[in-house]
Amino acid sequence: MPLHTGPGKPEERPMSMNPFFGEANPVVEMNQAPPKHRLPDGPMPPSVAYQLVHDELMLDGNSRLNLATFVSTWMEDQADRLMSECRDKNMIDKDEYPRTAELERRCVAMLAHLWNAPDPESAVGCSTTGSSEACMLAGMALKRRWARRNANRYPSADARPNLVMGVNVQVCWDKFCNFWEVEARQVPMEGDRFHLDPQAAVDLCDENTIGVVGILGSTFDGSYEPIAELCAALDDLQERTGLDIPVHVDGASGGMIAPFLDPDLVWDFRLPRVASINTSGHKYGLVYPGVGWALWRDQEALPEELVFRVNYLGGDMPTFALNFSRPGAQVVAQYYTFLRLGQDGYRAVQQAARTVAQGLAHRIEALGDFELLTRGDQLPVFAFTTAPDVQAYDVFDLSRRMREFGWLVPAYTFPANREDLCVLRIVCRNGFSTDLAALFLEDLDRVLPALRRQPHPWTRDKQKATSFHH
Repeated sequence: MPLHTGPGKPEERPMSMNPFFGEANPVVEMNQAPPKHRLPDGPMPPSVAYQLVHDELMLDGNSRLNLATFVSTWMEDQADRLMSECRDKNMIDKDEYPRTAELERRCVAMLAHLWNAPDPESAVGCSTTGSSEACMLAGMALKRRWARRNANRYPSADARPNLVMGVNVQVCWDKFCNFWEVEARQVPMEGDRFHLDPQAAVDLCDENTIGVVGILGSTFDGSYEPIAELCAALDDLQERTGLDIPVHVDGASGGMIAPFLDPDLVWDFRLPRVASINTSGHKYGLVYPGVGWALWRDQEALPEELVFRVNYLGGDMPTFALNFSRPGAQVVAQYYTFLRLGQDGYRAVQQAARTVAQGLAHRIEALGDFELLTRGDQLPVFAFTTAPDVQAYDVFDLSRRMREFGWLVPAYTFPANREDLCVLRIVCRNGFSTDLAALFLEDLDRVLPALRRQPHPWTRDKQKATSFHH
């Protein structure tokens, strides 16, 4: 979440509200608009408060046209109804809401089956507010397991824990390393490799490495990292040196794509070195934000001392989370979606998203102005950049022009060692249909002639050219 500072001292002008906001007589009920940066002196009718907030939110982008976000922007009416019925239930109060807690347990078991846990019925896992919290919990478990194995020398000056990952990881991993005092060792991009290289990751490992993070679906370009190859390289490292380094799979998106569309891809608990996996229920889990899931392969992978047992409101409640109170609505919606779709339904929904992504990528490439980095054949996500002979405009110009039609398409630079590469990325989610993709292409066709006539790209500062940042 962004940190918001105070607005300073804005000029408070005594503006009047729309006369029609009044409940009865628009003449006598016209009131001065409330202040924006301090509490009003008194109450107002609920319809007026609603209209004021509603009108301001009209200036937000349309979430269905947001091709930057991985987060679900559409659910069925029945899911909306269930969420409305459960939004007042505090997820943490498992004694008071035992059925909600049971639905959470069932979701964990379903994911354990989906990810081939050794004993799915006794799987260790929990819901979270999203993948970021799930990654924090997984990282904490990795650090605590390493600290227990190195209790004879940690803490000490020569035992600073480190975590190995690709430079393409989501920012939550940088936060984890910062907050929990772990050295982040990142494998840079090289040439046409835009994610972690297994051997390069192994080369960064030592006796202080708490684990290696593999990404099943990079946010930069939608590609899967080679988890099996990473585990094999770490197996070889253990055979040569004795270092036994676990792997965490950040499956924020791919954890709900690969099991259905790439069942032969081995990336999950079938690999003995994979200690934990997370995913976002509110991404390709097809639930509104925010809900995530963290699972460990067995009890040993999650140190018992990290699990708090609280005598709260009459019951012994084991909990492993960074926060406490949160609504049960998203967990209920996740169970509804699992129940509603089943394996075949998820497969159909995810295949539809991948088909849209691949088709749109092909048609964008056919325009001749662009080169594809990925084609939507892993995550339903693809990245592209302008062709070398396109000199009149850049990806930031195109992003700005598409926003005029309501499309939110992120443009950004890649990290080390490919800061020279600037791309656009399109995320295809459930609800972004072939019809919407066709409308997107029509608008793209409209803006290209004017962009091609520009004397040069108008971007001055690429870091400030877009509000999108990884």
